[in-house]
Amino acid sequence: MEIIDNKVLLLNLRNPNKVTTVIPKSKQIGQNKVAVSWGLDEAQVLKNLQIKNIPSPIMGKYHWPGMYKPFDHQKTTASFLTLNRRAFCLNEQGTGKTGSVIWAADYLMSIGKIRRVLVICPLSIMDSAWRADLFKFAMHRTVDIAYGSREKRNQIIASDAEFVIINYDGVDIVQEAISNGKFDLIVVDEANAYKNAQTTRWKTLNRILKPDTWLWMLTGTPAAQSPVDAYGLAKLVNPLGVPKFYTAFKDSVMYKITQFKWVARPDADKVVFSALQPAIRFTKDECLDLPEMTYVTREVELTPQQRKYYDLLRKKLVLQTAGEQITAVNAAVGLSKLLQISCGAVYSDSGETLEFDIKNRYKVLREAIDETQQKILIFVPFKHTIELLSEKLQADGFSTAIISGDVPATKRAEIFKSFQETPNPRVLIIQPQAAAHGVTLTAADTVVWWGPTPSLETYAQANARAHRAGQRHPVTVIRLQGSNAEKHLYKMLDNRIEDHVKLVDLYKNLLD
Repeated sequence: MEIIDNKVLLLNLRNPNKVTTVIPKSKQIGQNKVAVSWGLDEAQVLKNLQIKNIPSPIMGKYHWPGMYKPFDHQKTTASFLTLNRRAFCLNEQGTGKTGSVIWAADYLMSIGKIRRVLVICPLSIMDSAWRADLFKFAMHRTVDIAYGSREKRNQIIASDAEFVIINYDGVDIVQEAISNGKFDLIVVDEANAYKNAQTTRWKTLNRILKPDTWLWMLTGTPAAQSPVDAYGLAKLVNPLGVPKFYTAFKDSVMYKITQFKWVARPDADKVVFSALQPAIRFTKDECLDLPEMTYVTREVELTPQQRKYYDLLRKKLVLQTAGEQITAVNAAVGLSKLLQISCGAVYSDSGETLEFDIKNRYKVLREAIDETQQKILIFVPFKHTIELLSEKLQADGFSTAIISGDVPATKRAEIFKSFQETPNPRVLIIQPQAAAHGVTLTAADTVVWWGPTPSLETYAQANARAHRAGQRHPVTVIRLQGSNAEKHLYKMLDNRIEDHVKLVDLYKNLLD
């Protein structure tokens, strides 16, 4: 195959007449050469004829708008998506899936193949990932987030926004409006949320899909927990690739060894691979053009309990500082209290610990853990929150270990060695000050900040535990934020402003 220019492909074929009879805009040149008009329709026909390596015309006719140039693997991913009405993008976390999808969708819009896109994703990344990336890669497109009351969601869906972003559970609330919303393309991010075909969530999505709707499902960890997880995903994208009934699929990938225990069959991975087609996958190791470290921010809505006490404490601090000069000391104390509530446990004046409902933040943490197949570091600024989090993760079946100021040096060395050299623990929960220097933890490729630290040095050094000599994978740093205190503190860290320089100003802004 040759690209003669941005309009024509030159194919070497054994049976060129097969192509010329199917594609109107083709012309035989010589015995085994056919010139084919390079449009999306022609490219899709050639792909369906199983001619290999047919590129989408996006590779030649698209200007790739936005603030950044696409990496090679992003171009390849976008090309694949534009050629497949329903498909999986299984690229690993940190490889820029959202950028690939946005460019592919924008190209389809530009040639009139689609008009509107519905993005279904976790609540935590609606704004920080999808809206932010749409501004970076397709700022000429209109975008809105369908969140809030039913009436507000309906208004946004009925608007003329070209991209509408909604969370999983919001789809069920306004499914009728979505069905009437003229969405030609539905993108599902973190698609494992639809692995169970018996859930209301799955059935709602299946109802709103029309035969001609484009559907792209994104996940870096397909069927990571069990081969049977592929069934619900495949039923949406490739229904003919799996049996009609779940039990038949389960029997094809699992076998029963006791009344309550099933194990994967030896060829389960091949069955899953066949079911999850068509698909494209790039691992971070394959993407040699990726930056060595990627930063991701995820929004976490404070629970009503957290919001109530956060607002009460903020008002109390306003009263305490009225007419008084704010010093670095009392600014640090007040900010710490606000951060403690955001993270899930606050220390009272009498030394007691008050625990808060952290279900929203924990849900987002679980999403981050499920997205990587490697080990993970979780930095938690406050000691009691570490214990609370460890208990929840262990209850969910994760092997965890804790590093805090209370853990003796000899015990820390044993934990670090096990983390680096053995399968367990998979999750290491760390108080940042206790492991910010001199420790190598390259068994992890993902770092999660449960909440921010006010120290730039501690923040940078903690991230460097995974990002140092011996690391074989690009590292992804995920920051969880739900309160204004956290957002402002992360902004300070991003701007590399030392805490002692701007802490007082930050505190004043939070109280205003």
